[in-house]
Amino acid sequence: MSEKEDKRFHIAHREALIGIVLVVINFVWWFSFAFGLGSGPVSEYGWVMGMPAWFFYSCIAGFLLMVILVVFVVTYMLTDIPFEDEGDYRE
Repeated sequence: MSEKEDKRFHIAHREALIGIVLVVINFVWWFSFAFGLGSGPVSEYGWVMGMPAWFFYSCIAGFLLMVILVVFVVTYMLTDIPFEDEGDYRE
């Protein structure tokens, strides 16, 4: 059977796109806070828990956000599929 007839390829492509979206979200979050809040002079930085606000929000809060998103995606959006060649996933 061809690749187009196997539903596992459709599932794999969807999950790859989910992974790409997670990477883009992480980069946009990090870039926005790191260069948005950290682009001014040091004397004007805000501070959160002893760290510059740009670092806290881009690295610490961004990491926590990504952990929550990845746990959500793995729990609710990814599908366990067998690697063996079985007829269950053929159209």
